[in-house]
Amino acid sequence: MIAAASSPSKGNYYSAEIEDLPSFKRIYALMQCTSDLSPGDCNACLRQSVGDYKSCCHGKQGGVVARPSCFFRWDLYPYSRAFENITSTSPPPPSLPPPPPDDKTISTGIIVAIIIPTVVVILVLLALGIAVCWRRKSYRAIELETEDDISTTHLLQLDLKSIEAATNRFSESKKLGEGGFGEVYKGTLPSGTQVAVKRLSKTSSQGAREFKNEAVLVAKLQHRNLVRLLGFCVEGEEKLLVYEFVPNKSLDYFLFDPAKQGLLDWTVRYKIIEGIARGILYLHQDSRLTIIHRDLKASNVLLDTDMNPKIADFGMARIFGVDQTQANTGRIIGTYGYISPEYAMHGRFSMKSDVYSFGVLVLEIISGKKNSSFNQTEDTVRNLVTQAWRAWRNGSPLELVDPTLGENYQRDEAIRCIHIGLLCVQEHPTDRPTLSAIMLMLTSNTITLPVPHPPGFFLQSGQDLSSISESSTSKSVPCSVDDSSFTDLYPR
Repeated sequence: MIAAASSPSKGNYYSAEIEDLPSFKRIYALMQCTSDLSPGDCNACLRQSVGDYKSCCHGKQGGVVARPSCFFRWDLYPYSRAFENITSTSPPPPSLPPPPPDDKTISTGIIVAIIIPTVVVILVLLALGIAVCWRRKSYRAIELETEDDISTTHLLQLDLKSIEAATNRFSESKKLGEGGFGEVYKGTLPSGTQVAVKRLSKTSSQGAREFKNEAVLVAKLQHRNLVRLLGFCVEGEEKLLVYEFVPNKSLDYFLFDPAKQGLLDWTVRYKIIEGIARGILYLHQDSRLTIIHRDLKASNVLLDTDMNPKIADFGMARIFGVDQTQANTGRIIGTYGYISPEYAMHGRFSMKSDVYSFGVLVLEIISGKKNSSFNQTEDTVRNLVTQAWRAWRNGSPLELVDPTLGENYQRDEAIRCIHIGLLCVQEHPTDRPTLSAIMLMLTSNTITLPVPHPPGFFLQSGQDLSSISESSTSKSVPCSVDDSSFTDLYPR
C-alpha cells in the first residue's frame, strides 16, 4: 500500500506483490491509484479498500475492491504484466505430503472451475460500474454546459494584451466592420491564426447580456455553416469575442453591390441558399439545444474562401426547451424587413420566425435586391416580398431573377427557390414549412410544393407600411425601410 501511494512520483501509480501462503501455492496482489491523486490521498483510498476487504472478503481466494480513484485486486494467478519481473517476497512453503484420498477433498480442477467464473463475474460487474460512473459524469458535464454562464463553457480565454497585439491595438486599418453591438477587427494570433475580433461597444446598455449570450451559445454550436467561436476576453470594460476569420466578408457585401453581384453566379447563389438552410436546420433541430436566431439577414451570413455561407451574430438568439414551440417578449429585437408579422406585432417568436427571415433571404439572393430597397412613390411596389407575390400571382415569377445573371441560371431551380421563399414568408406561422421540409424541397425535385398564400406584410397598391394588419385586424405595425437592427420596440 505504501509502495502504491508513493508510485505516482515515479510515474507507475501501482504496486504489485507476490506472496506464498501455506493454504495456497501463491497469491498475486495489485494496488493502483489514478494519476491525479497525491501520495497521501492514494494511501487513504487504499486503506479504505483494505478495510472493505477485511470486512467482506477476508480469506477469499480472489476478489476486487474498486473505488473511483483506487483499485485493489488479489488472485491465485498472475493477471497483469505488473507481475512479470516480481519474485515472491517470502520463501516457498514446505512441501506437504499429498493428502490421503477422501471423497470430501476438493480437487484443484474444482477450485479452478469455481474461481474463474467468479473472477469473470467480478470483472464484468466492475466494467459495468465504471461505465455507469462515466455516464453519470458525462450527463453532469452536459448539465454544466447548458447553464447560462461563461465559466461553464470550455472556451479559450485570451488576455487583452494578446488581442491588442493581434489587432495592432484595434487599428482602423484592421477594422472589418461595425454591428449593432460593436466593431469587428481582423487580427493575427502569435500562432499565425487569423481571427475576427468582435469588440463590444462600451456605450451599449444591452451589450453585456448579448455578449454573454453569444459566447455561451456559439461555444456549444459546431457546424460547417455556423461561424466558429475560438475564444473570448473580459478585462475591465473590454468584452471581446474571438471568431475564426472568414475572408469573403458578408453576403450583403456581394449581393447588393452592382459591381460585385456578378461574382455570385447561379451555382454559388444556390449553394448559399442550401448552406443557410442547413445551418438553421442545425440550430432548430440537429444541435443539442433548440436555438432561435432571431436576426437572420444578409449581413449576418459570412462567406468563406469557397463562398460557403456561415451564419453569424448570435447576440439575439434564444434557447428553447425540449417541448417549447414559441415564446413571447415585450422587447422585440431584430432587423426591419426580416422580422415576421407575429413577432413585430405581438412579440411572438418561434422557429417559424426564423423561417420567415430565411424566406426573405432567399428572395433577396434570387433578385439581388434588398427587401426594403424599393421606392416610396404612389402605386409603386414597396417591398421585395410584395413584388415576388405579384410576379408569382401573374404567372411570371422569373421577373424576380437578378438581371446580372442573364440567362445563365437554372429556370426550374429559380422557380422552385422563389416558390420556397413565398412559402416561408406566409402570414400565418402554421402555413410556413419547417427547415427539415425546406431542405427536402431544395434537394429533391420529386416533392410537390404546396400552393403559397399571400405573404405577411403584403402591400396593396398605395398602402402605407404603417397600416399593415394581421388577419382581418387593423392594428398598427411598426416598420421601416431601414435595415439596421433595433432593440427597443414594444408590441401592442
